[in-house]
Amino acid sequence: MACMKLGSKTDSFQRQGQAWFCTTGLPSDVVVEVGQMSFHLHKFPLLSRSGLMEKLISEASASLEKQDQKCVINLSDIPAGPRTFELIAKFCYGVKLELTASNVVPLRCAAEHLIMSEEYGEGNLIAKTETFLNQTVVKSWRDSLRALQSCGDEDILPYADELNITDRCIMSLAAKALTDPNIFGWPVVELGGPPQSPGGSVLWNGISTGARPMNLSSGWWYEDVSGLSLPIYKRLILAMESRGIRPEVITGSLVSYTRQYLPGLNRHQDSTNLKSDHRPGLSPSLPEEAQKALLEEIGQLLPMQKGLILIPTKFLFGLLRTAIILRASSSCTSNLEKRIGAQLDQATLEDLLIPTFSYSTETLYDVDCMQRILEHFLASNQTTGGPQTSPSSGDEDHLIGSPASLTPVTKVAKLVDGYLAEVASDVNLKLPKFQALAAAIPEHARPYDDGLYRAIDIYLKSHPWLSESEREQLCRLMDCQKLSIEACTHAAQNERLPLRIIVQVLFFEQLQLRTSIAGCLLVSDNLDQSRPLRSGPIPGATEGGWATAVRENQVLRVGMDSMKMRVAELEKECESMKQEIEKLGRVKNDNNTSSGMGIGGRTWGNVTRKFGFKMKSQMCSAEEEFASEQQGKGKGQVEKVKAGKGQVEKIKEGNGGRDQQNKRLSLERER
Repeated sequence: MACMKLGSKTDSFQRQGQAWFCTTGLPSDVVVEVGQMSFHLHKFPLLSRSGLMEKLISEASASLEKQDQKCVINLSDIPAGPRTFELIAKFCYGVKLELTASNVVPLRCAAEHLIMSEEYGEGNLIAKTETFLNQTVVKSWRDSLRALQSCGDEDILPYADELNITDRCIMSLAAKALTDPNIFGWPVVELGGPPQSPGGSVLWNGISTGARPMNLSSGWWYEDVSGLSLPIYKRLILAMESRGIRPEVITGSLVSYTRQYLPGLNRHQDSTNLKSDHRPGLSPSLPEEAQKALLEEIGQLLPMQKGLILIPTKFLFGLLRTAIILRASSSCTSNLEKRIGAQLDQATLEDLLIPTFSYSTETLYDVDCMQRILEHFLASNQTTGGPQTSPSSGDEDHLIGSPASLTPVTKVAKLVDGYLAEVASDVNLKLPKFQALAAAIPEHARPYDDGLYRAIDIYLKSHPWLSESEREQLCRLMDCQKLSIEACTHAAQNERLPLRIIVQVLFFEQLQLRTSIAGCLLVSDNLDQSRPLRSGPIPGATEGGWATAVRENQVLRVGMDSMKMRVAELEKECESMKQEIEKLGRVKNDNNTSSGMGIGGRTWGNVTRKFGFKMKSQMCSAEEEFASEQQGKGKGQVEKVKAGKGQVEKIKEGNGGRDQQNKRLSLERER
């Protein structure tokens, strides 16, 4: 931290209790009271530096009855109090002191208050502090930050604003937040990062600077500015916005600042860290009024840009929950609800479960707040031109639940169904509130009503005292035609449902089965006629189950039909070959008895050339075709063909044996 040395004399001030004494060897002739502290000083050093002190001392001396009596001056309105006046007194006596970024603002404001200009001495305190501010403080990020932090006191800020000190430091920080932080008072960064001491601080020429390595991301300054008071931080954020810093960077700083001063945003905070006189979720470091003021200011500072999600949804829910606990203004709560409603599709079920903190409400969760958030979402979705068409008029991808069909309205409908299932078990939840929240979702937003049926079933189970008419009125919220087969099966056996609803479920379940069968037949006809499939929705098809199953079944069916035809052709060829072989065997026996070996040899050779080679080629081609098939249902027929091949080989061996016998008989006759 930069500093300027003032004065050259040794320190001659001593403190005794609540009093300061100047040990110069001369008795003091003036007493300056600042708050609870009194300073026993001399008139001349003060008169020679301060115009206000000259005026006050002359007035006090004129009113004294005795000349040797000490005059008493009260400076209770001096900025920064006794600590700052101690430094001013040392400056008037020429005692050594250091002017730093932390004390320059209080000294500058006190010097202005005491009129310590050049008219009352060359190199007076106003000139010294102004030079240090302009040439050193505003050129350094850290020094500007320390100077702003010293402006946080209520008695200093008006003087700092009047002297334009606050704006100078703010504009300096806003300009530096856009550029590389390493050139503003930080050591030069070498390749691979700055050298560090064993303690982790940055080294400058081998000497520890006490500075920690800085993260060079766009939010490197978040932690630094979080130490500023709320009024100054607000002005800094507005200045950064005017400088053109991106909204997402501003949002990150606001989130970091808020989390530091509102630890109640963390729902899982350890309750042991809280004081017993604070309600759960509140920080003991700040009073409730200060937290409420901070929350309301942050709610106004959060940027809002249509079409972009700048603020984390979980953070907004945390702000809303804290605002309800702190009983913030209705405008603050309504603003947060609108922001959440604009990006409700990014929320989770855990975020929606906002507990009720009001004693006037009996329900466990704040259903009314959820109703308002949902209304804001639906209004913003209509404004931005969200999808409003029914799924029955859409394409097939929407029916089978493709990722393209997951619109924001569909996501919110799923969230609301889950929320209804969570709050349905609350016995204090009235039927009109449950119905209003369930009916707020447009009909086209629910491709299937399984989630709504589950919530209704839980509500009926938790409220067994409902009349038959109320049960029917509640069950009319769901469309029985949009229930899956699993849900229909459960509903048909559910004793809590009214009889009329069970009959409707059974009817539509039968209708679904008929439609499914008709769809299968329609798919078969379309495949046979080589026409593209174009059928209506198959009720009860979850995640494309029926449509996918129908397509796979038809592909298998076509493959099986072609395989059966090929096997039939092979069986016919095999049967014809068997007949030819049997016929050939009978002809061969007749020829052996009549004409001898020569004719039989030629005839068998012709038969072999005519049938044998052709049979082998057909067998090989048939085996290759069967081996390349994906289905194994034709393996039995392949085995039949192989068996036929074996029979042909046996016939050939039998004919060869008979030829050898005929040859031996002819040789014996010749002998």
